[in-house]
Amino acid sequence: MDFLEDANQLIKRFEETMTHPASVKKGAKLFTGVDLGTAYIVLAVVDDQGRPVTGAMRYAEVVKDGLVVDFVGARKIVQELKGEIEEKLGVELLAAGAAYPPGTVGGDQKAIQYVVEGAGFDVTHLVDEPTAANYVLGIKNGAVVDIGGGTTGVAILKEGKVIYVADEATGGTHFTLVVSGAYGIPFEEAEQLKTNPERQRELFPVLKPVMEKVATIIKKHVEPYKIDNIYLAGGTSCFPGIETIVQNETGIPAWKPNNPFLVTPMGIALSSQKQEEA
Repeated sequence: MDFLEDANQLIKRFEETMTHPASVKKGAKLFTGVDLGTAYIVLAVVDDQGRPVTGAMRYAEVVKDGLVVDFVGARKIVQELKGEIEEKLGVELLAAGAAYPPGTVGGDQKAIQYVVEGAGFDVTHLVDEPTAANYVLGIKNGAVVDIGGGTTGVAILKEGKVIYVADEATGGTHFTLVVSGAYGIPFEEAEQLKTNPERQRELFPVLKPVMEKVATIIKKHVEPYKIDNIYLAGGTSCFPGIETIVQNETGIPAWKPNNPFLVTPMGIALSSQKQEEA
């Protein structure tokens, strides 16, 4: 679809800046998005116009099913990634936004905020993950579904406003566990196998049942609303063919950008920048 072209171009630019950062002037106002994922922690940085500046990521096992289970480890990684980016850019990163799965409330949301604050950021706001993703996708009507490592989050939008959010604990970690069991290999090895493009066609029939489970979750949450399209984001959405499974199960056309993995972190950074404009 044509509208995804804008999202694809934005994410492509973000990918490029991760290895070749955009130049920034001393004193420039930058905005950071911190995505505490189940498998990866990602930082994305944009300027005051919402243009990608750079980013950094690291594999981590500090979050489980959307909840921080290793506060010290999470803070340390965010702090180190912050330092890496600051060294690349030659400027200090001050303001940041962070995201949470839609079902996260109270102290669990605060834990995410405290991690980011503990790493040296001024946390401007928190936003749920599918809403953050929509800052990149720009959907006015439909469902934005963020399929992450630990959870599947759903946001229903009408006329550009989020009218419903939900979240359930099924995601990429469950995919990895299925691969681990099917092949009799350790979790870490199964994670590498799952993300190897050369092996994903072979893995498709193995993972089809868990993809159908994710699709059933999505169907349950979108069914009460009359929507015409479903838009996928999140690292687990990268697996080839998952959009077809979702479409077949829900009966609703499902779409995804070229790199769903980076949509949410970029969206968090953009949401932080938009907060400044508001």
